[in-house]
Amino acid sequence: MNKRRLGKSGLVVSEICMGTMTFGAQCDEHSSFEILDKAYENGIDFYDAAEMYPVPPTSQTFGVTEEILGRWMKTKPRETLIIASKITGAGHGWFVPPVRHGMTTLDRHQIVRAVENSLKRLQTDYIDLYQTHWPDHGMRQEDTLAALTELANAGKIRVIGASNETCWGLMKNLWASDLHGLARFDTIQNNFSLINRRCESELAQVCRQESVSLLPYSPLGGGILTGKYNDALPAGARFTDYLKNGNERQKKMASRFVNERTIETTRRCLEIAKDLGVSLPTLATAWSKQHDFVASTIVGATHVDHMSHFIAAASMVLDDETIKRINQIDVEIPTPMTEDGLRRL
Repeated sequence: MNKRRLGKSGLVVSEICMGTMTFGAQCDEHSSFEILDKAYENGIDFYDAAEMYPVPPTSQTFGVTEEILGRWMKTKPRETLIIASKITGAGHGWFVPPVRHGMTTLDRHQIVRAVENSLKRLQTDYIDLYQTHWPDHGMRQEDTLAALTELANAGKIRVIGASNETCWGLMKNLWASDLHGLARFDTIQNNFSLINRRCESELAQVCRQESVSLLPYSPLGGGILTGKYNDALPAGARFTDYLKNGNERQKKMASRFVNERTIETTRRCLEIAKDLGVSLPTLATAWSKQHDFVASTIVGATHVDHMSHFIAAASMVLDDETIKRINQIDVEIPTPMTEDGLRRL
């Protein structure tokens, strides 16, 4: 498993990161341990969690994923693991923790509280990469960064990053870090896949010029790039449930992932994967990690057998002809996860 540095930090991680948001919902603890063991045995040393996991989040399951991950961590030498987690932050309506009368934000009180609770659930005394899950653009960036710097100086977190952040938000935070001498975001974790290539434009330039590493999540497009949605809505799938039983927010999200443009992109990518003799998840993961501004691609699984696709992608390098074929799909069906096909961040 090849490794890359996170931003300008001292952390070097495997090019594939094991995401955990299914643990405690779609995966019970036994299945979660099997997946984690398989990842570890194949050289994956980077594991990404969040205080609000598993997804979809509820008040009953809040923190369960970290608890499962924490128990598994006890079976391995701590120094062989790079553990990432996140504070919910603004949340964009996905989850509202029972604090501050229904408000979440990224002030010192909630950041310190979130870190302390995550440390307890993970049964460790430090978190390697701590991220803001959603930005709070109403906060002064220096206040958020000061709290994170305090925790880094105390040895409770090592490196900090952002998630679901805009180019403007990332640059604003980097500016505040430089101006006030505070800890700096070394990573940004955003949605990036063959059906959502927006990061290749402005965000890629920010990452390159500012030495910030992208950690793509959902490289399989929320499961679309497995091909399972091609013919019909599969029973038991997350977006099937969102479309049939979800609230308006969930239905809107699902329709961005499941539409004629994403399905056609998937169909064409599947043809390329078949020509190469690999699965579409393997192709999608290999494509993601091949970008120069990407440090580690975050994958997820609901069964240990799914890991074979990602393990196969670890050593795969796509040749120029394959990249050309993939890029032609993007020319003909640009950014299928947006309604009008325009690139946006």
